[in-house]
Amino acid sequence: MTTAIQESAKSSPTTVAEWRKVADEGMVALRAALGRLLSTNGDQDPAWIQSLDQARLDAQLTQLEALAAQSIDRSKDLPLFGVPFAVKDNIDVAGWTTTAACPAFAYEPAQDAEVVARLRKAGAIVVGKTNLDQFATGLVGTRSPYGAVPCVFDSERVGGGSSSGSASVVARGLVPFALGTDTAGSGRVPAGFQNIVGLKPTRGWLSTRGVVPACRTLDCVSVFALTTTDAHFVANTAGGFDALDPFARPTRVLASGMGPSPRFAVPQSIEFFGDDSASAAFAAACAKLEAIGVRLTKIDFSPFAELASLLYQGPWVAERLSVVEALYVRDAQAIHPVVRSIVEGGNKHSALDAFRAEYRRAELASVIANVLSGFDALLVPTAPFHPTLKQVEADPIGVNSRLGTYTNFANLADLSALALPGPFRDDGLPAGITLLAPAWHDPALADFGSRWLESLDQPPGLLQSVPTAPPLKPASSQVVQLAVVGAHLTGMPLNHQLVSRRSRLVKTCKTAPGYGLYALTGTVPPKPGLARTGGTSQIELEVWEIPTEAFGSFVAEVPPPLGIGNVQLEDGGWTKGFICEGAAIESGLDITAFGGWRAFVNRPQPAPGQGATGTSAISAK
Repeated sequence: MTTAIQESAKSSPTTVAEWRKVADEGMVALRAALGRLLSTNGDQDPAWIQSLDQARLDAQLTQLEALAAQSIDRSKDLPLFGVPFAVKDNIDVAGWTTTAACPAFAYEPAQDAEVVARLRKAGAIVVGKTNLDQFATGLVGTRSPYGAVPCVFDSERVGGGSSSGSASVVARGLVPFALGTDTAGSGRVPAGFQNIVGLKPTRGWLSTRGVVPACRTLDCVSVFALTTTDAHFVANTAGGFDALDPFARPTRVLASGMGPSPRFAVPQSIEFFGDDSASAAFAAACAKLEAIGVRLTKIDFSPFAELASLLYQGPWVAERLSVVEALYVRDAQAIHPVVRSIVEGGNKHSALDAFRAEYRRAELASVIANVLSGFDALLVPTAPFHPTLKQVEADPIGVNSRLGTYTNFANLADLSALALPGPFRDDGLPAGITLLAPAWHDPALADFGSRWLESLDQPPGLLQSVPTAPPLKPASSQVVQLAVVGAHLTGMPLNHQLVSRRSRLVKTCKTAPGYGLYALTGTVPPKPGLARTGGTSQIELEVWEIPTEAFGSFVAEVPPPLGIGNVQLEDGGWTKGFICEGAAIESGLDITAFGGWRAFVNRPQPAPGQGATGTSAISAK
C-alpha cells in the first residue's frame, strides 16, 4: 500500500540524537541539513498548514547562534541545539499565524506558547505548523478546510486526529518530534495509525498557556516521536511548573520505572467493531508482552467505558462551545459542519447537568484508581479499528466516537498515557497499543516503552531500519546513594520499590565495624533494624543509586519505626541508609551474629518435631 506523501519519507537524520550529531559538526552542516527541509513541507502536503521559508529559518538560526554564544556548556544549556520540530496549529508560535484549522478564527500571537518557548530556549527550531481536526475536535484527521491528512501507509485510510499533521511528519522522518494536543485521544490515535510514539503526559506537567483550548480543564500538550527516549526527553525539556498557567501542577515523580515482570490490566472484553485484523494484531501484542515477562490480568472495563462516554455525551461539550462562541455567534458557517454540529451540543446542558456529571466523573475516577492500584499500567489497543476516509465521510460522528473507545476516559480519570507501535496487522497497516497509568507515572511508562520497542525490533514510522544513534541521557542525571539491609535487598519483597524508580545496584559490601542488626516485631513484610552499637560486628548491605527526582517518593513509603539517616561503610565512607528508632531495636531480636538479613532469612529451619535451632543463641533485647 502506498500514498503520495510517502515519497517525502527520505530525510536523514531522523532522531534527536542524530540531529545533535549534525549540529556537533558545525553550523555549516546544520544549515545544510535544515535547508533540505525547505523542500519537504510545501503546499502539496496536507500535513502542513504553514511551511518553513528561508526568512524564518535564517531568523531562528541567528537566534540560535546568539544562544550558543551565551552558553557555557552547550550540551547542558542547549540540549536540543539545532533540532527541528513541528507544532500543531492550535499552539502559538510567535511569527506564525495560529489558525486551529479555521481561517476565520486565525490570529497572530504576540509570543510563543510556554512549551514552544522552552523548546526554543533549549535550541530547537520550529519548521512548520501542522494540520488538525478543526479546534482539535475529532480523532480522524479529516475535519479541516486545509484537507484530510491520510495514513502514511495507505492513502485511503485516515491518519488519525486531531493531531493528524504532527503524527504524519514524524512518521515520515521529516522531523524527530512534533507537538500535538490530547483531550480525548488526539495525541494517541494518530500515533497508533502512523507506527510512532505518542506521549500523553499527566495533565499540568506541560503548560497549556498559549494553546487554543478544546476542553480547557482536560487538555494536554502531547509529544510525537519515533522513539520513547526522544518523546520523554522532549517532554522533560518542555515540561515543568508554569506559575502563569492556572491548570499547571507542581511536577512529581510517583514511579520512574517498572520491574522485570510488570503487571498490566487488560479489559475482560475488547470491542474491535468487526475489524479482525485489529483484533489479531492486539492478540499478537499481548503474546509478545507475555513473552518478555509482562503479567496480564483481565479486568472489568465498564467504569472506564462509562467515563469515556461522559466526554461527548456530557456537559464537557460546553467547554468546546465556549472556545468558539464568539465565532459561532458572528459566523457559524465558518466552522466545519461536523465540528459545528458537535459544539452546538453544548447549548443543551445546564449548570445542574455540569455538577451532576462532575460528581459522576469523580466517582468513576475513584473506582478506576482502585482498580489500577494493583497494576503497573492498563493495556488497551490504541484504536479498536482503522477506518477508511469513505467510512468517515459516510458516518463522521459514529466512526469518530468508536475510535475513542480506549482513549476518551484518560484525562477525565487523571491518567498518564503512552501510545506505542505494536505488531503490524496482517493487511500491512500499523496497530498500536497504549499503556495508561496514574498521574505522574510518566517516567515509568517511558521506561517500559523503551524496553518494549527494543524487544519489538521494528522500524518506527516509515523508516527502513531501527534508529541506531546512541540514546539520550536522562534529563536529570543526579542520583542519591542509599544503603539497604533488609526487605529492599535484591530478591526481597520490597526491592521493587527501588527497581520501579530506575534505581541501580552499585555494589554489595558491609558496614563499618560497630553495627548491629535486629529483627523487628510486627512488621509486614518482615524487616530488620540497623543500629550503631559499638564493637567489631559488620552487617552485609547493598548500595543502590536512586534518581534524585524519585528519592522523595521513595522516602515517603518508608514506614515507622524505620527512617533514612547516614550509614558508614567498611571503606570508611558514608552514605544515606536505613536506620531505626531505638525503642524498636530494644524490642527486636538481635540477629547480628548472622552478619546480614539474607543469612538470617535463609537460616536452616528445624526439622518437624525437633526444637528450634539457629536462633537459640540469639537473645531478644
